[in-house]
Amino acid sequence: MTITQLQYVLAVAEHKNFTLAAEKSFVTQPTLSMQVQKLEDELDVLIFDRSKKPITITEVGKKIVDQAKNIVAEAERIKDIVDQDKGYIGGDYTLGIIPTVMPTLLPMFLNAFIKKYPKVNLIIKEQSTKTMIKNVMDGHLDAGIAATPLEIEFIKERPLYYEPFVGYVPKNHRLASEELLSTDHLDVSDILLLQDGHCFREGVINLCKASQNLRGEHFKIESGSFETLVSLADEGMGMTLLPYLNTLHLEENKKINLKSFQKPTPAREISLIYHKSELKIQITDALREVISSIVRGAIAFQDVKIISPLGKN
Repeated sequence: MTITQLQYVLAVAEHKNFTLAAEKSFVTQPTLSMQVQKLEDELDVLIFDRSKKPITITEVGKKIVDQAKNIVAEAERIKDIVDQDKGYIGGDYTLGIIPTVMPTLLPMFLNAFIKKYPKVNLIIKEQSTKTMIKNVMDGHLDAGIAATPLEIEFIKERPLYYEPFVGYVPKNHRLASEELLSTDHLDVSDILLLQDGHCFREGVINLCKASQNLRGEHFKIESGSFETLVSLADEGMGMTLLPYLNTLHLEENKKINLKSFQKPTPAREISLIYHKSELKIQITDALREVISSIVRGAIAFQDVKIISPLGKN
């Protein structure tokens, strides 16, 4: 039994296809198939049922795949131990970022990070929280930046910053005369929301649920971007809520429509999430240090109330 064989087994388990697994593993299909077959012969079990399309994993195969994930991860830790001992911070590092954070946070820290750690090859992917969690668990992401708490076993969360909610209330809106917003003012039927699947949307809904303001909707508009929500609000279609960092680059004539909340200010917790095995932890620590130091200069809020991104029934 070899680490390479286990890596091939994991590739087939993921892609449910020997040809695709070989392509992703950068080997020929006969080579990969032969190694998987050798492992099955050695263990005297079938890991995969090849009679079905796509290939399925047998019951004993599922247990072998789970253990293979642990073994491959622990094997990779050996190189990590050496890198940490040498103080080396470098190599490939794949980072997922949720869509509501990517446009504002990435330009703030990317240049500073790559200048400080030029040996790190940072690979950045925009992903939903659900996809990110799966990829962190499966080892396809080294870490992710997401709204927390997520309360997922095997995933660690290290807060980077707390980003307040800010109301965008056009002058013709019923709340335009309010100096500060309160959660009691909010009615989800009156708020323009992001599309389903965005954790910020869930945070807004949870904020409204806290006040039991859930009247029936006269119409329903959902968008994938904050820019669209602001434009719709300007057209008199309602108000919206924005993450604080998204308000910094609004045009000056739009900033007059921004309204802060009464304290404690509702906010979302943005964290670096990664697998509890802590692979490449030296890069994760370096990334957290750079991001935290930069964002602290942009967000100076203390008295906040964290709004969960988890969907509630």
